[in-house]
Amino acid sequence: MRLVILGRQGSGKGTQSARIVENFGLVHVSTGDMLRAAVSAGTALGTKAKVIMDAGDLVPDDLMNEIVAERLSQPDVVAHGVLLDGFPRTTTQAAELEAMLGDGGLDAAINLDVPVEAVTERMLARGRADDTAEAIARRLELYENQTSPLLEWFDERGVLHTVDGLGDEHEVFSRICAVLTSVDS
Repeated sequence: MRLVILGRQGSGKGTQSARIVENFGLVHVSTGDMLRAAVSAGTALGTKAKVIMDAGDLVPDDLMNEIVAERLSQPDVVAHGVLLDGFPRTTTQAAELEAMLGDGGLDAAINLDVPVEAVTERMLARGRADDTAEAIARRLELYENQTSPLLEWFDERGVLHTVDGLGDEHEVFSRICAVLTSVDS
Protein backbone atom coordinates (compact mmCIF):
# COMPACT_ATOMS: atom_id res chain seq x y z
CA MET A 1 0.00 0.00 0.00
CA ARG A 2 1.01 3.57 -0.61
CA LEU A 3 -0.53 5.98 1.86
CA VAL A 4 -0.37 9.58 2.99
CA ILE A 5 -1.37 10.66 6.50
CA LEU A 6 -2.63 14.21 6.94
CA GLY A 7 -3.83 16.26 9.87
CA ARG A 8 -3.04 19.35 11.86
CA GLN A 9 0.06 19.33 14.05
CA GLY A 10 -0.90 17.62 17.30
CA SER A 11 -3.60 15.47 15.66
CA GLY A 12 -1.83 12.22 16.53
CA LYS A 13 -0.17 11.53 13.17
CA GLY A 14 3.05 10.29 14.80
CA THR A 15 1.25 7.91 17.15
CA GLN A 16 -1.04 6.55 14.45
CA SER A 17 1.76 6.32 11.88
CA ALA A 18 3.74 4.04 14.22
CA ARG A 19 0.71 1.78 14.61
CA ILE A 20 -0.07 1.71 10.86
CA VAL A 21 3.54 0.83 10.02
CA GLU A 22 3.66 -1.92 12.65
CA ASN A 23 0.34 -3.47 11.64
CA PHE A 24 0.53 -3.12 7.86
CA GLY A 25 4.29 -3.58 7.31
CA LEU A 26 4.79 -0.26 5.54
CA VAL A 27 7.87 1.96 5.61
CA HIS A 28 7.25 5.21 7.53
CA VAL A 29 8.68 8.17 5.65
CA SER A 30 8.45 11.30 7.76
CA THR A 31 9.77 14.34 5.96
CA GLY A 32 10.11 16.10 9.32
CA ASP A 33 12.39 13.31 10.58
CA MET A 34 14.36 13.37 7.31
CA LEU A 35 14.84 17.15 7.54
CA ARG A 36 15.82 17.06 11.22
CA ALA A 37 18.36 14.29 10.49
CA ALA A 38 19.84 16.30 7.59
CA VAL A 39 20.08 19.40 9.78
CA SER A 40 21.76 17.54 12.64
CA ALA A 41 24.16 15.78 10.24
CA GLY A 42 25.05 19.17 8.74
CA THR A 43 24.52 18.03 5.14
CA ALA A 44 24.23 20.60 2.34
CA LEU A 45 20.49 19.94 2.24
CA GLY A 46 20.30 20.20 6.03
CA THR A 47 22.08 23.54 6.02
CA LYS A 48 19.68 24.93 3.38
CA ALA A 49 16.66 23.55 5.22
CA LYS A 50 17.82 24.85 8.64
CA VAL A 51 17.86 28.48 7.46
CA ILE A 52 14.33 28.12 6.10
CA MET A 53 12.98 26.26 9.14
CA ASP A 54 14.63 28.66 11.61
CA ALA A 55 12.69 31.47 9.93
CA GLY A 56 9.49 29.52 10.67
CA ASP A 57 8.83 28.82 7.00
CA LEU A 58 8.17 25.57 5.15
CA VAL A 59 10.87 24.02 2.97
CA PRO A 60 10.05 24.83 -0.70
CA ASP A 61 8.42 22.28 -2.98
CA ASP A 62 11.40 21.65 -5.25
CA LEU A 63 13.65 20.76 -2.32
CA MET A 64 11.02 18.52 -0.70
CA ASN A 65 10.20 16.80 -4.01
CA GLU A 66 13.88 15.95 -4.48
CA ILE A 67 14.18 14.49 -0.97
CA VAL A 68 11.01 12.41 -1.28
CA ALA A 69 11.69 11.12 -4.81
CA GLU A 70 15.06 9.82 -3.66
CA ARG A 71 13.52 8.08 -0.63
CA LEU A 72 10.64 6.52 -2.60
CA SER A 73 13.12 4.88 -4.95
CA GLN A 74 14.83 2.97 -2.10
CA PRO A 75 14.39 -0.83 -2.12
CA ASP A 76 12.59 -1.02 1.26
CA VAL A 77 9.84 1.33 0.07
CA VAL A 78 9.54 -0.39 -3.30
CA ALA A 79 9.21 -3.80 -1.60
CA HIS A 80 6.93 -2.94 1.34
CA GLY A 81 4.96 0.18 0.47
CA VAL A 82 5.04 3.52 2.23
CA LEU A 83 3.26 5.75 4.69
CA LEU A 84 4.17 9.35 3.91
CA ASP A 85 3.95 11.71 6.87
CA GLY A 86 4.48 15.44 6.26
CA PHE A 87 4.42 15.15 2.47
CA PRO A 88 2.74 16.35 0.38
CA ARG A 89 1.92 19.69 2.02
CA THR A 90 0.76 21.47 -1.12
CA THR A 91 -1.19 20.53 -4.23
CA THR A 92 1.99 21.13 -6.26
CA GLN A 93 3.78 18.51 -4.13
CA ALA A 94 0.77 16.19 -4.47
CA ALA A 95 0.89 16.40 -8.27
CA GLU A 96 4.62 15.66 -8.14
CA LEU A 97 3.95 12.68 -5.83
CA GLU A 98 1.37 11.37 -8.30
CA ALA A 99 4.04 11.51 -11.03
CA MET A 100 6.64 9.83 -8.76
CA LEU A 101 4.29 6.94 -7.92
CA GLY A 102 3.27 6.28 -11.51
CA ASP A 103 0.99 3.29 -12.17
CA GLY A 104 -1.31 2.50 -9.29
CA GLY A 105 -0.69 5.86 -7.67
CA LEU A 106 -1.73 6.47 -4.10
CA ASP A 107 -4.03 3.99 -2.35
CA ALA A 108 -5.34 6.37 0.32
CA ALA A 109 -4.89 9.72 2.00
CA ILE A 110 -5.95 9.48 5.65
CA ASN A 111 -6.96 12.80 7.20
CA LEU A 112 -6.93 12.75 11.03
CA ASP A 113 -9.58 15.32 11.85
CA VAL A 114 -9.03 17.01 15.22
CA PRO A 115 -10.41 20.51 15.98
CA VAL A 116 -7.95 23.43 16.33
CA GLU A 117 -8.75 23.88 20.04
CA ALA A 118 -7.95 20.22 20.78
CA VAL A 119 -4.64 20.17 18.89
CA THR A 120 -3.60 23.45 20.51
CA GLU A 121 -4.24 21.96 23.98
CA ARG A 122 -2.32 18.81 23.05
CA MET A 123 0.71 20.75 21.79
CA LEU A 124 0.80 23.09 24.80
CA ALA A 125 0.62 20.02 27.09
CA ARG A 126 3.70 18.45 25.42
CA GLY A 127 5.81 21.24 26.86
CA ARG A 128 8.27 21.46 23.97
CA ALA A 129 10.31 24.66 23.79
CA ASP A 130 9.05 25.47 20.28
CA ASP A 131 5.40 24.90 21.29
CA THR A 132 4.56 28.42 22.42
CA ALA A 133 1.00 29.62 21.85
CA GLU A 134 2.26 32.02 19.14
CA ALA A 135 4.33 29.37 17.33
CA ILE A 136 1.45 26.89 17.46
CA ALA A 137 -0.96 29.47 16.05
CA ARG A 138 1.49 30.25 13.21
CA ARG A 139 1.99 26.58 12.33
CA LEU A 140 -1.76 25.93 12.36
CA GLU A 141 -2.37 28.98 10.18
CA LEU A 142 0.26 27.76 7.69
CA TYR A 143 -1.40 24.34 7.73
CA GLU A 144 -4.84 25.79 7.02
CA ASN A 145 -3.58 28.02 4.21
CA GLN A 146 -1.20 25.64 2.48
CA THR A 147 -2.26 22.11 3.33
CA SER A 148 -6.03 22.25 3.59
CA PRO A 149 -6.44 22.58 -0.22
CA LEU A 150 -4.88 19.11 -0.39
CA LEU A 151 -8.00 17.62 1.17
CA GLU A 152 -10.04 18.79 -1.81
CA TRP A 153 -7.30 17.60 -4.23
CA PHE A 154 -7.26 14.07 -2.74
CA ASP A 155 -11.06 14.01 -2.51
CA GLU A 156 -11.36 14.83 -6.24
CA ARG A 157 -9.20 11.75 -6.92
CA GLY A 158 -11.32 9.52 -4.70
CA VAL A 159 -8.53 8.63 -2.23
CA LEU A 160 -9.38 10.90 0.73
CA HIS A 161 -10.63 9.23 3.91
CA THR A 162 -11.34 11.53 6.86
CA VAL A 163 -11.07 9.81 10.24
CA ASP A 164 -12.26 11.29 13.53
CA GLY A 165 -9.01 11.84 15.47
CA LEU A 166 -10.68 12.44 18.84
CA GLY A 167 -10.73 9.68 21.43
CA ASP A 168 -8.02 7.40 22.73
CA GLU A 169 -5.36 6.11 20.35
CA HIS A 170 -6.94 2.61 20.18
CA GLU A 171 -10.32 4.01 19.08
CA VAL A 172 -8.69 6.21 16.45
CA PHE A 173 -6.56 3.32 15.18
CA SER A 174 -9.57 1.02 14.84
CA ARG A 175 -11.23 3.71 12.67
CA ILE A 176 -8.08 3.87 10.51
CA CYS A 177 -7.97 0.06 10.23
CA ALA A 178 -11.57 0.01 8.99
CA VAL A 179 -10.61 2.45 6.21
CA LEU A 180 -7.40 0.64 5.25
CA THR A 181 -9.10 -2.76 5.20
CA SER A 182 -11.69 -1.42 2.74
CA VAL A 183 -8.95 0.19 0.61
CA ASP A 184 -6.76 -2.95 0.57
CA SER A 185 -9.53 -5.34 -0.44
